[in-house]
Amino acid sequence: MAGRGFIHDKLEIKFLILYITARVIEPIPFDTVLDLTMCDDAIDYFDFSECLADLVKTEHLTLSEDGFYAITEKGLRNSGICESSLPYSVRLRCDKNLTACNRKLRRKSQVRATTEKRPNGTYTVNLCLDDDMGSVIDLKLMMVREDMAKVLMERFRRSPEKLYTQIMNLLLSDEEESS
Repeated sequence: MAGRGFIHDKLEIKFLILYITARVIEPIPFDTVLDLTMCDDAIDYFDFSECLADLVKTEHLTLSEDGFYAITEKGLRNSGICESSLPYSVRLRCDKNLTACNRKLRRKSQVRATTEKRPNGTYTVNLCLDDDMGSVIDLKLMMVREDMAKVLMERFRRSPEKLYTQIMNLLLSDEEESS
């Protein structure tokens, strides 16, 4: 182990990885598992990589074709049994990081923006915002250029609530149109 910390061997790293993957709300890529696991100074990259690969080999985790890790039923059972052996301070730090990670994952699934090219050379931009109850807005717009479509998507992803509020204000305003 490289640094000073509370995790002392590879078995504890595996417990920590299982603890993390049991608490994320959806499968996560390697980099996210790494970031969440490196919450203790004693963990190094090479031990982490080896432990992660071992957990996939022993079927505690699955690795999808697109590179996302998810916990299995076997992993959940063993995580529940072993999590109390993780140092409390590591679990606290990990829980704080998991809360932030799950918030980002939830936000990412609720705010979607895509583009597709039409046969006539223009683009359709799909902007979707969901909440816990379902769809809040599902808007399709035609754009003449791809770069404009990408700008629109990025701005929507940053602040979808602002667009929603502006559309609602415009549609609900009592202003008379002047002819």
